[in-house]
Amino acid sequence: RKLVTRDDKASSSLISTSKATMASFFGFGQSADIKVELTNVDDKRQVPVKQDNGQIEQQYLYFDGEDVSGKVTVSLKYPGKKLEHYGIKVEFIGQIEMFFDRGNHHVFTSLVKELAAPGDLTKNATFDFKFPNAEKSYETYKGVNARLRYFVRVTIMRRMTNIVKEKEVSVHTLSSYPEMNNSIKMEVGIEGCLHIEFEYNRSKYHLKDVIVGKIYFLLVRIRIKYMELSIIKRETTGSGQNTYNETETITKYEIMDGDPAKGESIPIRLFLAGFDLGPSMRDVNKKFSVRYYLNLVLVDEEDRRYFKQQEIVLWRKARQQQPEERLSEATKKF
Repeated sequence: RKLVTRDDKASSSLISTSKATMASFFGFGQSADIKVELTNVDDKRQVPVKQDNGQIEQQYLYFDGEDVSGKVTVSLKYPGKKLEHYGIKVEFIGQIEMFFDRGNHHVFTSLVKELAAPGDLTKNATFDFKFPNAEKSYETYKGVNARLRYFVRVTIMRRMTNIVKEKEVSVHTLSSYPEMNNSIKMEVGIEGCLHIEFEYNRSKYHLKDVIVGKIYFLLVRIRIKYMELSIIKRETTGSGQNTYNETETITKYEIMDGDPAKGESIPIRLFLAGFDLGPSMRDVNKKFSVRYYLNLVLVDEEDRRYFKQQEIVLWRKARQQQPEERLSEATKKF
């Protein structure tokens, strides 16, 4: 058996103290879990949001000017050991992330509150927070090259490595009925072969609206196989020579099959409620835009394609009407 002397015990104690000091210096040792709970959300709707890993997360829905409040719980991982920190803060952040420039986040909303002054945590702690009338100027968005998001971030500031927890929320922007909402009338043709005229009842539609229109064949001297109508979403990011355009077809359906006769009229009725659409977004914080287009395509018997695009503006309204109300409103005076 090995005889343990007093000097050995002192040396062991010194090594243990040294390790503890080094662990404290490098930010190891005591740690904590942070939990963020939003409060006053009993009447709030939750919306499904697809995450980067493909999972669907339910997020609470907020609007511009609404309070964002909640509770932060800090749970120590090792009871009985203190957690040294340089302060605990909570932030409400709105930022734009460009996927081709991942290192830079463009923050357009930043609200900060201090939850605890620098010191030691010796037991679990709970903090309440509230950001009254929090500004949320833009709608949340996730596209191909751009993402706009809002989140609550709690930070325990430490010497080496901070402990951080984020909780995202969704934001919708509401609009009122546009004062000017003219119908769209255009003519498309090939000299001496084809002359058609199409008309849509409006140029601006809310997200649960109905697009109503008509197509008139004034001259038909080519054999048309079919005609289709699609909604196209175009995301534009960057500027100048570094402009990126990403196009996505939201829906496409055939509105005519076969050869039309001169003077024939084809009705169009497209319900928007069944599609995953967001409002049009113009030059958001000078970073990106989202536009929507109606794309009319004719295909002849030799598979040649003739098309015409027309931009439409989509907006989100506060009160959702019933389907029969929407249809009545769309067809009125058309």
